[in-house]
Amino acid sequence: MTADLDLVFGALADPTRRRILSMLLEDDMAVTDVAEPFDMSLAAISKHLAILAQAGLITQDKRGRVKWCQLEPDALRAASVWMQGFGQFEPVHLDAFERFLVGELGQTGSDD
Repeated sequence: MTADLDLVFGALADPTRRRILSMLLEDDMAVTDVAEPFDMSLAAISKHLAILAQAGLITQDKRGRVKWCQLEPDALRAASVWMQGFGQFEPVHLDAFERFLVGELGQTGSDD
């Protein structure tokens, strides 16, 4: 479980990856659509997506010629449970955590 948490928190440590997760809250997206708002190559975005997939935060599947990304809604559950173990945090509900992330990511704008 520690290795899984390391992967999740490592993936969340990068603002580009957090922004990608925020984008995927809305709906599944093609890799090219994920890449569009960023000022970086498709290869760089693909590396970010691979890290998110390795952490279990997203899944990717090919539909025809297009590779699609989908948010895995339960992927943050283990991290949430781990944070609750400290007792100083109120129980983290995934819906509330999701709204928090959207709010935080919305405030960061395009600092990437």
